[in-house]
Amino acid sequence: MIVFNKTENITDDFQGAFVTVGNFDGVHLSHQFICRKLAEEAKEAGSKSMVITFDPHPKMILHPDIRPFYLITTLEERLKLLEECQLDAAMVIPFTLDYSRTTAEQFVHQFLRQKLAIKKIIVGHDYKFGRGKNGNSDYLIAAGREHNFSVEVIDAFKVGDDIVSSTMIRNLILEGDVRKASVLLGRWYNVAGTVESGHGRGEVLGFPTANLKPQKELLPAPGIYAAYVFWRGKRYASAVNVGAKPTFHDYVDTVEAYLLDFKDNLRGERIDIHFVEKLRNIVKFDNLEELKKQIEADVEQARMILL
Repeated sequence: MIVFNKTENITDDFQGAFVTVGNFDGVHLSHQFICRKLAEEAKEAGSKSMVITFDPHPKMILHPDIRPFYLITTLEERLKLLEECQLDAAMVIPFTLDYSRTTAEQFVHQFLRQKLAIKKIIVGHDYKFGRGKNGNSDYLIAAGREHNFSVEVIDAFKVGDDIVSSTMIRNLILEGDVRKASVLLGRWYNVAGTVESGHGRGEVLGFPTANLKPQKELLPAPGIYAAYVFWRGKRYASAVNVGAKPTFHDYVDTVEAYLLDFKDNLRGERIDIHFVEKLRNIVKFDNLEELKKQIEADVEQARMILL
């Protein structure tokens, strides 16, 4: 998949492309359905397929005071997942305050029509765009008739009774329901980062942990999780603590992973944690012996789930 970061870099072979537009945070099952459909239809028509997305996420520019930014995917992760949908290209539009003033009419006329001369656009049922979010599916359908491109609006994508959305998935992760979030994502939710030095408490207890400096602000609710850790192309079963350590009177939230049957030192290494299932909430123990027994039980439960 070719990634364009400037509209002027888009090559002529993308004239007459099939496109979709959106933030695509998470690239969840609904996003995947739209993108795979787009790629398939474009190929059948002898055209190129392109996803148009934005970086940074518009809310980071329009609402910088609302922190933290709970994004499901980094740009790098988003592009990798979009590429897996077999798209030909991604146009990553730098989102700035100046760009936010672009009207729906300008976006359609100057970019979709003049720059790309698109043949078709596929969007979700609730997609809105342009200054003030004045562009919607009805506007696109009218513009398509005027400028000779077809528009397909995809109905709400459901898994069971649940409409798949980035908002719902974020809320599930924040609640600690990583198992249900994984069903809507079509994969486990992941948090990557670099391993930093910790206090060494896990080593004293016989369960040395990798202390992660997370790349994303969206972390599962405090608790103990069964998870896979990916490092240098290999997968390791693990038990992960997200949150504070009240037994040690340490109330700083951290992400610490104990990798089962693992001996290497990961300090300074980049790892990627994929959350599979929450095991329990964080509790304060009266002594270290009780904590150690509970960790042993957590590790065995993680082993049963993951191995």
